[in-house]
Amino acid sequence: MPDFVDEAVLHITAGDGGHGCASIHREKFKPLGGPDGGNGGGGGDVVLEVDRDTTTLLDYQRRPHRRAGNGRPGQGGHRAGANGAELVLKVPDGTVVTRLDGEVLGDLVGEGTRLVVAQGGRGGLGNAALASTKRKAPGFALKGEEGERLDVRLEMKTVADVGLVGFPSAGKSSLIAALSAARPKIADYPFTTLVPNLGVVEAGEVQFVVADVPGLIPGASEGRGLGLDFLRHIERCSTLVHVLDCATYESGRDPVSDFEALEAELSAYSAAQGLDLADRPRIVVLNKVDVPEGRELAEMVEPMLAERGLRVLRVSAATREGLRELAFEMGRLVAGARAQRPPEEPTRIVLRPTPMREVPFEVVRKGENAFLIKGDKPRRWVNQTDFSNDEAVGYLADRLARLGIEEALAKAGATEGAEVYIGDEDDPVVFDWDPTVAGDDLPLGPRGTDLRLG
Repeated sequence: MPDFVDEAVLHITAGDGGHGCASIHREKFKPLGGPDGGNGGGGGDVVLEVDRDTTTLLDYQRRPHRRAGNGRPGQGGHRAGANGAELVLKVPDGTVVTRLDGEVLGDLVGEGTRLVVAQGGRGGLGNAALASTKRKAPGFALKGEEGERLDVRLEMKTVADVGLVGFPSAGKSSLIAALSAARPKIADYPFTTLVPNLGVVEAGEVQFVVADVPGLIPGASEGRGLGLDFLRHIERCSTLVHVLDCATYESGRDPVSDFEALEAELSAYSAAQGLDLADRPRIVVLNKVDVPEGRELAEMVEPMLAERGLRVLRVSAATREGLRELAFEMGRLVAGARAQRPPEEPTRIVLRPTPMREVPFEVVRKGENAFLIKGDKPRRWVNQTDFSNDEAVGYLADRLARLGIEEALAKAGATEGAEVYIGDEDDPVVFDWDPTVAGDDLPLGPRGTDLRLG
């Protein structure tokens, strides 16, 4: 199993809310102690948090199902249930979070950045919170709500200032090892580098991160080789460095044709992803000039590349020739890119409340005398109701009537005995509608009962 994974699908479930408690205070010489059932605790959220010590998504590929803690139920004596434990999942810097349909939920950059991807369910109210002037001692409580369930895709995009791109065995890993303290695997066969390597480079007062992107080949933007898997890691780079092999023995290859092939792949990838990599500053590195044939070739092609307005440098990772000049040139471009960034403003929390619809529900005809009630409030209220308790069912009917559903059903043409579906469309609760009796017109019966449900 590889130890580097930069993409994973995560199946997350927030915690369910705890049920409310239906309890009556009992104490000697106090026969009318009143309701004292506590509220249920809220379910735990699922949170993604950037952690600098996390460099791979391997753990989430191995264990993709994660769940936060459930809230505890309320208890008598006005004791509320404990909230469920929050589940914090550590992700690498630069992780993009999307739904499976492509909707972007967040782009997590910077140590400590947090994103709540699934909210825990609210705890149910206990009968003490449900008491009113008319219903002084409710014999029921509300159930806790279920936590959100969500499938998300995590995609890691390396956060680096400079990206080294080049054909396999062009010497990118050797350059990173020579410029920084990074120690990537180095060998003389193609695709030695199977994961992006990062190195920190200092050039005077400028410190920046260099990423070695695994070798590209023609067709990488269409899925050939390893390029398509790792091209995403150069999206955040402000400077691109083309590492061209001047000592290759492959027929049909030379530094100029290699440069053109790399540019074609970057252009195709940019078009496919809606990016603009063409405006990123570039440096062309003619590598392996310690080889006599490589030096001769570098001297020959350098003017050809310079005519295109490119900054061309001749280097050798083996003898360290030209590395100091390369480091300072990269540092100059990185410093320029940082200076052009707009100044960071203090973080402000912007509250954007969801606008309330004029009608909080919708009545949809399903048949001759069948109707579906759509809406967040009716769905939530149905899920909170304990249908084994007649008083709870009557309380739900009163809430729906106050919301205006009875009147809306009458306007939609519903008649007595109509089938009314409320809740999730896949698994709704079905009621037989009886509009003749209103809850306010009947006295309350014993706790846990409702005279309308005889």
